[in-house]
Amino acid sequence: MKNSVFVQKIYSFLLDTYRWYLQTPERSLNQAYDAALKIKEIENKHFNGNKIDADLAMYSNSVMDYFESDLNKLLKTAKMRLTEFRSSRWFLNEEDQEAAQKTGIEYLSPALVLEKLNFIDQVISKYTTISEQITSKALVVKPQSLPVNSVISEDNSLVVNTPTLPPKIPTQDSYIKPKSKLKADTTGVLPRSILSTISRLQVELDPNAEKEVIQNFRQTQRRTIISIRFILLLIIVPLLTHQIAKAFLVGPFVERFRNSEEMQIFLNSEMEEEALVNLQRYEEKLKFQNFIRNAPALSPEQIEIEMKNKAVELAEEFRKESSNAIKNVFADVFSVVAFIWLLVVSKSSIAVLKDFFDHIVYGLSDSAKAFIIILFTDIFVGFHSPHGWEVLLEGVSRHWGLPANRDFIFLFIATFPVILDTIFKYWIFRYLNRISPSAVATYRNMNE
Repeated sequence: MKNSVFVQKIYSFLLDTYRWYLQTPERSLNQAYDAALKIKEIENKHFNGNKIDADLAMYSNSVMDYFESDLNKLLKTAKMRLTEFRSSRWFLNEEDQEAAQKTGIEYLSPALVLEKLNFIDQVISKYTTISEQITSKALVVKPQSLPVNSVISEDNSLVVNTPTLPPKIPTQDSYIKPKSKLKADTTGVLPRSILSTISRLQVELDPNAEKEVIQNFRQTQRRTIISIRFILLLIIVPLLTHQIAKAFLVGPFVERFRNSEEMQIFLNSEMEEEALVNLQRYEEKLKFQNFIRNAPALSPEQIEIEMKNKAVELAEEFRKESSNAIKNVFADVFSVVAFIWLLVVSKSSIAVLKDFFDHIVYGLSDSAKAFIIILFTDIFVGFHSPHGWEVLLEGVSRHWGLPANRDFIFLFIATFPVILDTIFKYWIFRYLNRISPSAVATYRNMNE
């Protein structure tokens, strides 16, 4: 009985494997077709139906790297699946096709197969480089016994030609911004201002100039909307996550855990000292009000009752504050996770946001750039910045219910602003001095 069950399992496994083998051509063609559809979708959605190319759309380098990485993956998938489709069809014979029909496998119709292959070739042919086009043709390697100026034609006949230099196949680097290289490497007879004026007139007289201006405006508008929406998401999503997690996830658990009276009221000694100070001030306030009202003096029993009520009130207040601090710790963890998740799933939005800030920063004047740099450096690493860092660190400590360690705060203030100052100076020296030297000169004059 066991042997028959084992044999039946082996037979079913072999049958499934054989069915998978018979379905290989159709599966490979469908996967290649899906990859081509995704490439076409990117072209229609982001490049107006054109080829995925930096010259055909106004995107930053980061956005183009994102699109090109997806393009390379999809092209690799489509080419591999096409190779698998050809090889599997070569191995399959008529007997296999008849067996597939007997097992219930229905192949695509020849017209549908040709339609999908035609669509895949149309999409992939746009991105076939010159070297791939040359190697795709059935070129025959020249034997060493033949003369140097002889080649073999397609009908296997020897044709002797005059010695000519082989055509230079352009590499990938030769396609990278050829216009900018020509501008930088060539020196014209006329001044560049006159040439730029002529170019501007040509653009203005171009009948398609209005369409290009409208297209550029729409791309800029879309980039601005995406950037502002993403900034709002970066702010709103962590805040909502913090409040929801604090109210519905962390809050009930902490309240149930700290509901017992045996739990410690104060998380640290600073809370206890603050409660004692408040209780002493309340006692002094009672005596002061009794003196200025000319009322009969309160008996020690009455003062003790009032002080006891105030102590219970302070204990309940600091118990809530302690519970709130514990909730903040776990809710902040959820907020950080939500923020990181938003960054991970929004790589394209991050690239658009970077391009948006680049356009804003580079569009500022030199005085505005210098003003912003001085403002940020004075806030974070200036003379008055230690007081701001001290208030910030004490607020964070109170938010999490931690005691404000003065030694740690002073050590942080003595090291971290110095590190920030060094990073600012290195950035100004390394990058800003190369991108905008006039802004650096303005910054130095304003600083002096």
